[in-house]
Formats: sequence, structure tokens, C-alpha cells
Amino acid sequence: MLKACVLATILCGFFGIILKKNLLMKIVSMDVMSTGVIAFYVLIASQSGLFTPIIADVKNIAYADPAPQAVILTGIVIGFSIQALMLVGVMKLARDNPTLETDEIERNNTP
Repeated sequence: MLKACVLATILCGFFGIILKKNLLMKIVSMDVMSTGVIAFYVLIASQSGLFTPIIADVKNIAYADPAPQAVILTGIVIGFSIQALMLVGVMKLARDNPTLETDEIERNNTP
């Protein structure tokens, strides 16, 4: 059930990117989709029976790999920086255009 909710979040973000015409809504949809992808990785990584890799006296235990945690943290930081860069681009675009609808921007900027 939880996997279905996470996949629905990813699909909502994906269809929002495709179907929405406002640039700010596209950025929000991309953020929703990236949050869903990160939640999916966290859901997959949180399998039961895996322990944190802490030094202990117990031998032969299945430890969780810490490398995916570093990759997910890197993905969060990169996603945040891309979102900030896109918002700056939309701010500069809004200075020249009265609207942020993609159809009208294309219509105003075609020769």
C-alpha cells in the first residue's frame, strides 16, 4: 500500500510536468516527483532485518549499506539547487513577460 502511494506521488508529479502550462506549477510538479522518487528509494532501503553498520561484538549480521544514504542526500541537495536555479530563471522570464503560461511565452517570443 505504501509503495502504491509513493508511485502515485511520482505519477502525479510526472503528469503535472506534462499537463500544466504554468511554469511555476511545472517546478512544483517536478519537486513533487523528486520527493516521490526519494521516498521510493527510502522505502526500498528500509527493509526489515537490516541493521545499522555499528561496531559490535555480534558477528554474521546483515548490515545496511551506507552508500545509498549518501546518494540520496546528494540527490536531495542537487534537487534543491536545480529548483532554486529554475525559480531564478522564471523570475528573470517574468520580468519580460506579463504571464508565465508557456503557450503565451512561445507566442510572444516567436519571430
